[in-house]
Order: sequence, then structure tokens, then C-alpha cells
Amino acid sequence: MSPMSPDGSRRDFLKLTGLATSGLVLAAACGTPEAPPGPQPSQTSSRPVPRGKAKSVPRERTLMLANGDGSDVGICNPYASGFNHQRGLAAMFEPLYFYSAFTGETIPWLADGQPTYTSDNTKVTIKTRKDASWSDGKPFTAGDVAFTLMMLKDKKNTAMQYSADMREWVKSARAVDDNTVEISFTKPAPRFVFDYLYMKNDLGIFLVPEHIFSQQKKQAEFLFYDPAKKWPVVTGPYQMVDWTNQRRLLDRRDDWWAVKAQIAEQPGPERVIVVPFTDPTNTAQRLINNELDSSLDLRPPVIKQVVKENPKIVTWTGRSAPYGYIDWWPQSLFFNCAVPPYNDPDVRRAVNHAIDRDQLVAVGYEGAGTISQLPFPNFPPLQKYFDALQPTLKRYPTNAHDPAKTEQIMTSKGFTKDNQNLWVDKSGKRLDATIYGLQDLTTDYGPILAEQLRAAGFNASHQAPSDSYTRIADGSAKLFLFGFAGAIADPYPSLELMHSRHVSKVGVQGDVSSRWKNAEYDKIVERMSGLPVGDPGELPLFLQAMEIYLKNLPHTPIVQWLHRIPFNTTYWTGWPSKSDPYLPGAFWFKTLPLELSHLKSAKG
Repeated sequence: MSPMSPDGSRRDFLKLTGLATSGLVLAAACGTPEAPPGPQPSQTSSRPVPRGKAKSVPRERTLMLANGDGSDVGICNPYASGFNHQRGLAAMFEPLYFYSAFTGETIPWLADGQPTYTSDNTKVTIKTRKDASWSDGKPFTAGDVAFTLMMLKDKKNTAMQYSADMREWVKSARAVDDNTVEISFTKPAPRFVFDYLYMKNDLGIFLVPEHIFSQQKKQAEFLFYDPAKKWPVVTGPYQMVDWTNQRRLLDRRDDWWAVKAQIAEQPGPERVIVVPFTDPTNTAQRLINNELDSSLDLRPPVIKQVVKENPKIVTWTGRSAPYGYIDWWPQSLFFNCAVPPYNDPDVRRAVNHAIDRDQLVAVGYEGAGTISQLPFPNFPPLQKYFDALQPTLKRYPTNAHDPAKTEQIMTSKGFTKDNQNLWVDKSGKRLDATIYGLQDLTTDYGPILAEQLRAAGFNASHQAPSDSYTRIADGSAKLFLFGFAGAIADPYPSLELMHSRHVSKVGVQGDVSSRWKNAEYDKIVERMSGLPVGDPGELPLFLQAMEIYLKNLPHTPIVQWLHRIPFNTTYWTGWPSKSDPYLPGAFWFKTLPLELSHLKSAKG
């Protein structure tokens, strides 16, 4: 059967994943999780990791999650190399403010009320809660906020995440008193609090305890994990109690300050266990067997099978397609604009006209997806910008599948076709249209996209080797598929990702970008940086910037990225959903503490 056939692709995928036959579905397992072994060091490649003495907790009081691997074992300092919040550690950390991408709600958390900016936006004052505290009983204060910002700004900590940002924006940060922090900026920074002190999706600064980090001579090398010392010291609802390469155990803190302050309910799970996401087949089987409560998002054929085989599994859209919600990571086909022929916007547009996005969704996602017209997620706060852009999109359509137009453009540029009907340049050399993607992320629709380009005369194939990310980051990939994360409440963060400051020379590892430069575009984005989030002045600048983007098309939008996350209701209820969209459902986001506080035992 043709690889373009929906039935054929689905059947082949299920054979590969081992889920094609119900004979692989075992009886549901609902026993008690294995008790952790005695406190012997967990060995990594370079250092021993101390073990904790974890008590036994029944399965029905345990939240079982699968994500990532065990490579970050023993690293609880959020600014140490190797730290990864996406594998359960976000449950321990809290921000000044939470933000829900779907409701648009700002939730003051460690902050007491909204920030107060000066009229020129060169200074902001924030009050912190008087009833917040660290897990060692010490009060959380404005001093912790000021210390964190100045630690990141310190020249000796340039390797820390957000260090460059703090050196660019922060002039000074000081605690006026125990509950008032004052931040002075190097230039007007009306977006600073939202961009850095809010936790939303994967964004936001982690605050650290001054009374511990100030004692460390090498703060970037401090691992901050020792169960005997009850490290890490955190403000969040969970505490790491034991950790190996194979699993991490976080126990609920029944002395969590937020419950005492009556701003949150006690989370239902007494324990959270995070195990590695080994592969879709293993993960799917464990979900079917009730050995897992949730996992990293699954591809459409797998989530459909899991929902079918376990009546207790639901998703954002219940038990029906598309099984998920739109994430902030819409997929684009990126062109390396620093190398020919993709340095020519006409060639880029010729490629764009060869793409049938509806077919990518129908076949690659088995209909459980949404095409993308712009490099932004379809979030409600952004809709007014999309509406205003429609006249421009009519002049520069991104979703216009028109193979005849592809032929016309390529011919006008002097390209001809060889005996295999593939485009060649004047020297007779075929155009390299190899599309680099990421394993398990683009392998469902990437090969179909490659077939579409090949049908239009481009020498295309989809490749997802182990070094794919390196090829993307160093510019050796001429075409690649990647997400475009940034915009949540307004379009500026995504527009900023196309600023030329993110461009590296070909051969030099750098930010993921199209290596596209446009001075006029840069100036517009820089003007936007001086406006508050959602300021009316953003819209005309947005339209100017998008006119340049659409005319040049350094990358072309393909599909919206959906988080098709399985939620098992056998033991836990209260998962985020389309009918209760209090947060995106990704437990690997920094908003995890809020999600956990919504989960309640299904047993009552």
C-alpha cells in the first residue's frame, strides 16, 4: 500500500509500536509500588548520589509519571548544569506569579498583589507574602528575590540560565524591607516581571534561598541535593526524598505554607514518582495496565490505542479526537537562509507552495491535528492580532498549496529538471532538500512532507539522526522541522526569536534559527520590547513586523503542536481538560504545583 495511505500508515505504525493486537494488552495492574531499596549511593558516570530513606506509600496514594531519563540525577540547583525541571522537579519550586495560558489569569503567589512600575518603567516594586516560608522553616522574603536576580547578574555566573538576560536588564535589585523588593533596570523594561518573574509553560526564573546559596563559593557548581540535610530547601508542595537513575520520589509536604495561607488546597497525591520515558510502546502498555497515571505526550496512533484499551484513560478532549490541546510550540519548516538556494525568498516561497498541510494532518496525524497559518499558537489572547493580519495574509498566503506556482517560480529562477524530474541548478546539481527532524516528534508527518516536496521536484527526504539537533543548531541542516515557542499572552516573544541577535554563522553552534537577518525587522521588534504586555501600541508594530516576515518567509508554518497527554482516572481526578482549562495539562511545565493541587483521589 502507498505510504500516503492513511490506513497503511496507521497499520504499519501500530505494528512497529507493538500495539496492533489486543493480545498485548495485559490485565490491569493496581498493586503497591515497589518499596525503595536501602540508602545506598546511586552511581552516575562521574559521582555518587546520596540516597534517602523513603517510607512505603500505597499505589492508590501515588502519582506515577513518565518523562525524560535519569541523566540529571542529584541536581536540584535550578542553575547548575544538567538541571531539568521537566522531570518532576517543578513540583518543588514556586514563582512570584503564576499565569495560565488558556484562561489568561495572573495568579499572585509568592508575591502579594501586582507589581508597581515607575512612570518611565525603569524601576519596579513588588511586595512579597508575609506568610510564605521555605521547607526548613525560614521565612521567604524579598531578600530571596533580590539575591536570586543579583546572583544571576554576577559575572562569575555567566553559565547560568537567564544570566545574560539579567545582565542586560537589571541594574540592581534590593530588599527595601523583608517584604518589599525594588528592581532597577538598565533601560525601560515594562515586560520584565511578566517575562521573568511569572511562571508560565516552561518560562520563568526559579527563586533560591539566600540563606543557603549565599554560603556557596561556586554557586553554579552547587548541586543542592542531600536528603540527610533535607536539601533542596524549597517553597513548593513537594520535597525530593530519594533519587536514582531509574526513578525519583517526591513526597508531599504537609507543612506547605500555601495550604496554611488558604490560597491552595493540599494536593491529593501523597507521593509523586517520575520514571524514564523509555519508548512509546513501553509507556503505552504501562498506561493500559494502570502502572502509570500520565506521561509525555503521545503520537496520535498510540494515544488512540491507549484510550481504546483502557476506559479510564482520558485526554484534554476526553476520549475523542484530537486527544489534546494546542501547545505553544507550533511547527515550522525552517530554511537555512544563509546558504543557497534558500537565501532566496522566492525559492522559499516555491517550497511553501508545494506543501499540502491538510494532507499532513489527515495522514500524519490521522486527522487528529490542526494546520498552522502563522508561527504562533492559536491562543485566545493572540486572536485580535491574527484578525488584524488577515488582509496581509491574503497578499502573502502561507497555506496556499499550489504546485503550479512552485513550477513557475523555480523555472523563472533558472532551475530545470533532470531525468528523474528533480530540480537542478545551472551546473546540473540537484537542490539538497533533506529535511532534518527529531525522532518521535516529526517522524509522523515529516516523511509525508518530504514526499510532497519530492513530488514537486525537490530532492527531499526526512531524516531524524541522533545528531539532528546539532545539525540544526550549527547550520549544517538546510531544511529542518522545529517548534517556535514564545508567544503566550502577546506575539512579541515569538517575534523576538527572529531578531538577528539569535543568528550564528554557519558551522557555529547557536540558537535554533533560520539564520535570517533584516535590519528593519530588528528595529521594529526592539521598539516592541519597550511596551508593556498587551499594550495597544503593539498591534501596529506587529503588523509591520509580520509584513516583513511574510514577504521574506524565513520559515513557513506547518502544523500546530498538540499535547496529546494521557490522563489516567483510575486513581486521580481533577486533570486539566477542555471543560476545565485551568492550566495546560503538561506536568513538565513550571506550573506543576498548581496542577498537583487540583488532583484528588478517585477513591474519595
